[in-house]
Amino acid sequence: MFDIERWQEIFESLSKNKLRTFLTCLSVASGIFILVILLGFSSGIQNGVKDQFQQDATTKMSIRTRTTTKGYKGLNPGRNIQLKMQDFLDVSLNYDDYLEYRSGNYSIWGSLINYKNESGNFRVQGVMPDFQFIANSDIAEGRFLNETDLNESKKVIVVGNKVKTDLFKGKSPIGEYVSIYGIQFKVVGVYYDPGGEREESNVYIPVTSAQKAFNGGDRVRDMTFTVPMSNSLDEALLLSQNLVAGIESDLKQKYTIAPDDTAAIRVDNTLEEAKKIYSLVDVIKAVFWFVGIGTIIAGVVGVGNIMIIIVKERTKEIGIRKALGAQPMSIVGMILQESIFVTMFSGLFGLVAGLGLLELVGPSIESDFIKYPQVDFNTALFTVLILVVAGTLAGFIPAYRAAKIKPIIALRDE
Repeated sequence: MFDIERWQEIFESLSKNKLRTFLTCLSVASGIFILVILLGFSSGIQNGVKDQFQQDATTKMSIRTRTTTKGYKGLNPGRNIQLKMQDFLDVSLNYDDYLEYRSGNYSIWGSLINYKNESGNFRVQGVMPDFQFIANSDIAEGRFLNETDLNESKKVIVVGNKVKTDLFKGKSPIGEYVSIYGIQFKVVGVYYDPGGEREESNVYIPVTSAQKAFNGGDRVRDMTFTVPMSNSLDEALLLSQNLVAGIESDLKQKYTIAPDDTAAIRVDNTLEEAKKIYSLVDVIKAVFWFVGIGTIIAGVVGVGNIMIIIVKERTKEIGIRKALGAQPMSIVGMILQESIFVTMFSGLFGLVAGLGLLELVGPSIESDFIKYPQVDFNTALFTVLILVVAGTLAGFIPAYRAAKIKPIIALRDE
């Protein structure tokens, strides 16, 4: 029940020393403000990291080969290991139950692509239809490569938005022909990529067409696979690590590579990198919480000190209340209410100021690893809970001391 007299007492008590009250409120508000800003930026870091991983499938595994660095079974080091299309087919067949998307790739770096009077150097990638999902590419116009293109080695090409802008000057390229080293390819699609212009500077053609057109034979530069994403990142990581170990073992056995030769076969596991980065983000977030809570504690100590002083100043008044029959719980309630009010009022002010600053400044922050710093509703609600708990703790000891005051001693107090 709302007791207006109780509130009048609280405001009268706080107004007796305005500077002391202001400084105490400022310390609590600063603590919440700093906590909100730190949590907002930890969220921004997490968003930035997620945005970086969205450039490709999070569960991507890329496998390529290099030169052996160790002799094995009578074979000298320095042998160049070349992947073949059959290697890709074998891996796809042997691990079919565990794979989601797959593609054998044949890339040509820095290829000159011509369209009428326009030309530019772009990376040509011979890929399979699944590569659209591995690269997280979305079709803006036309279509991506399909199985018919692959099986018939059609001379078709899918270009990125950057290529479209540079070569076609905004004109739709669908149905137009571009030349790669004098070989004509028909544009069937335009894609855009979350990785931006760097990723949109690639063009995709069927891997079988790339092998035939550019003397690739049955060679592939690398093999790319993804695994289904589990509910748990750890489960998906364990599956991908087991697959990588199995594939690597098969290839080393097939090409007579020493088991401890880590350079001959290069495996890039995106999930492993994601796990490391997300673990680092969690550590950063924990540090931010620690610093923020520490700052709040400093403010709460200030509230506790002011309540102790208030109880000391009102010792005689409390003694009179108890002499007139006031129960200890009513004294405790009075002190706690004042403590919680000071903490909540100043804390909510800091919370609103922090949220407002994030809303104002957040959209203007341009960084690859900090995007949209903000605090969600659940976190804001949790900070309010922290304020209530902090206010209760700050007032408990002074309230307990006030409840224990004996009327006869209090009345003697000067």
